[in-house]
Amino acid sequence: MNAMMMDSEATTGPRRYLALFFPFLPVDRLRIMQPGLWADGGDEPAVLVEAVRGAMRLAAVDAEGLTIGLTPGMTLADARARELGLRVFDADPHADQDWLERLCDGCTRYTPSAAPDGADGLILDISGCGHLWGGNEALAADAAGRLERHGLHVRHAIAGSPEAAHALARFPGPPARDEDAAVRRLPVEALGLEGDNAVALRRAGLRTVGDLAARPAAALAARFGEEAVEALHALLGLGHRPLSPRRPRPAVRIDRRFAEPLGSTAYALKILEEMAAEAGERLAERGEGGRRFEAVFFRSDGLAFPLRVETSLPVRDAPAILRLMRERIDALSDPIDPGFGFDMLRLTVLRAERLAPTQLALEGGEARRDDTIAALVDRLSIRAGRAHIQRLMPCDSHVPEQAQLALPAVQSRLPASWEAAGAPGDPPVRPLHLFDPPQPIEVVAQVPDGPPHRFRWHRALHDIVRFEGPERIAPEWWHAKDGATEGDSIGLTRDYYRVEDARGRRYWIFRHGLYGTEATHPDWYVHGLFA
Repeated sequence: MNAMMMDSEATTGPRRYLALFFPFLPVDRLRIMQPGLWADGGDEPAVLVEAVRGAMRLAAVDAEGLTIGLTPGMTLADARARELGLRVFDADPHADQDWLERLCDGCTRYTPSAAPDGADGLILDISGCGHLWGGNEALAADAAGRLERHGLHVRHAIAGSPEAAHALARFPGPPARDEDAAVRRLPVEALGLEGDNAVALRRAGLRTVGDLAARPAAALAARFGEEAVEALHALLGLGHRPLSPRRPRPAVRIDRRFAEPLGSTAYALKILEEMAAEAGERLAERGEGGRRFEAVFFRSDGLAFPLRVETSLPVRDAPAILRLMRERIDALSDPIDPGFGFDMLRLTVLRAERLAPTQLALEGGEARRDDTIAALVDRLSIRAGRAHIQRLMPCDSHVPEQAQLALPAVQSRLPASWEAAGAPGDPPVRPLHLFDPPQPIEVVAQVPDGPPHRFRWHRALHDIVRFEGPERIAPEWWHAKDGATEGDSIGLTRDYYRVEDARGRRYWIFRHGLYGTEATHPDWYVHGLFA
């Protein structure tokens, strides 16, 4: 379904926005993703339901259901009373949102500034993009036609502000002489006010946007609030919020369009390698390398398949980038389906950093050790997942469990060398394994503030034959000592001991609190295990 469009060339103001509204998005998504549900060929209305306060209510309906009076919010029992042969499915808002985001990614073929508009629409900033398609009207027609061929119901409108385009797409009406006239004949519901404000406006005799525009702004604000005036001014183009694109502006972007869609993913990857080489040349001219790359495969039916890879160090080597892309594709649970073919490919460098020239080794041009490790980390992060391959980064804190931070290995550069603790050959001062949180133990000592002689942990008794300490770690002064809890890392002073039991096992234990000042009976904890 297409709404009447305003002539974009006749409007005032330099900005032009295209609104795409999907009135039956949840049901359309289900029809496209699971066509087997309609394999019987029946034309019964379809509804999606969800549990609301113990009752099953309609979350979405299709066009046929709307014609017989079904609306979202109606109970399923009332809907079955109107139509016994309903097709009933469970609502999935997360899947709907993912689908809308994929549609948004697909619309970046028209403009880089595309953003979701609520749960059932998109807003595209097409300013300066219309001439590539023969005008703004031709661009809008191509976008709507592509989505309709994919099986979506869509209404669209062009206006000088996102709010006006949003309202025109959702409240279509008879043709108007210009955009201003079309906006002024919109009902007051187009303002998008919350609560019963729209009802209050109608009771006051204000039924259209034009009725409100004819009243003084001060009087409207005094009676209906500042929100009503702000929404009115946004519709009239007197002020609107800037559009926040779903994707930020990339450092480098390269597009390839094809007159005949590519039916093979393997061939598309070959083209992508050529694009990666061109991106590397652009980065080399600026003395930079990419840290985050995204390849988007645009299908001819309007869907887009984005793939992102991230590297530990800046790179601009095309084979290395493609190797990571292939690893990413192999790790997908749902492989890329070319469908009727890819009619456009896009490669963007989302993050770039300074990359200085490197000196190759004289005996054969071997890669540096850091580069080899970084390449291995990149491949493992793609295969196992970004969050599963981590690197410990040193932090400026003397509290043991806060002295390092586990971050994704590809998130930051290779860490600086850790400061050596003690002379070579000396035993380590910190254990290889820390417990989080420290585990409580029972300790026997000659005096309350003396070294431990024996401790019980996990019902096992350990006799201490050697110990070293104490090493006192005081709380950070900018944190209050009040409210300290068991195992609290910043509440009380700690006295750490490195101990060895009769069987040769070594532990890192501490007394929590100073005897007589911070605690009457200090608790003991085992914090770590040495090798």
